[in-house]
Amino acid sequence: MFNLFRKNKDQQPVDVKILREEILHFVKEELQKLEGGEGRNVESIQLYAVAPAEERHLYEAALYIPEPALLKQEVQRISDNFAVDLPLQWTLETGLKESFPVGAALCQVLPLSFSLKMKTVVAEIKAVTAIFETRGRTALLQILNGQAEKQDYVLRADDGRINLGREKSVPMSNGSVRINNIAFPGDADHTGNRFVSRQHAHLEWDEGKNGFMLFADEGGIPPGNKTKIKTLNSEDQLRLNSAEVGYLLEEGDQIILGESVVLGFSYTKKKEDEL
Repeated sequence: MFNLFRKNKDQQPVDVKILREEILHFVKEELQKLEGGEGRNVESIQLYAVAPAEERHLYEAALYIPEPALLKQEVQRISDNFAVDLPLQWTLETGLKESFPVGAALCQVLPLSFSLKMKTVVAEIKAVTAIFETRGRTALLQILNGQAEKQDYVLRADDGRINLGREKSVPMSNGSVRINNIAFPGDADHTGNRFVSRQHAHLEWDEGKNGFMLFADEGGIPPGNKTKIKTLNSEDQLRLNSAEVGYLLEEGDQIILGESVVLGFSYTKKKEDEL
């Protein structure tokens, strides 16, 4: 075990780039074991190395230990490529240890372990049930920064697709016209409007999840302008990187379009006679 990099004691270890490729290959193999939507229940991924003293600096660099967000981006890319469907809020724990955590999966060619912390399904079901019992089928979207046609927008479950973008009417390449229900005029005084794409994002009610989903459209995903979410529970901003994967909006979320346009989101509560 752990003999990939040394055939004899006189050889030098492989460089950091090759080491990182092997680490990510191990991560990919472990993530691919998640089946039937299990990826959505991942709360955190733990990736630890138990390296000899003379190789610790290589593992520190390969695992991006000074900048863990870089390794998380690499793992997220693997998740997207293989449709693992990790939740937007998952976290990554990594570092160097003296021994492997109990129960972790061990790599056969590296001194590396992989383990998952999954959400408690019972607690999640209770939380979702509570939301279902109190959440109404309408929501309020408020323009906090930027300039739209109105300041406040009431969203209803039966509205269908609600487009967000720059300008009200946008000609499409196929000859059709996209109507932005929430439009940000390009000639407005607010400079942030200029960084909102004509086809930036859209909202839709999801009956199964009993809530509004936010999807980035062609102009709202990299390498174009960005679509991000800031939640009440975290200072970090969640970024939508795919037009196919939506985000279930929660109470108090803020939607960020482009550089500085910000929209506040809140659900209405069910009336007492509906409970």
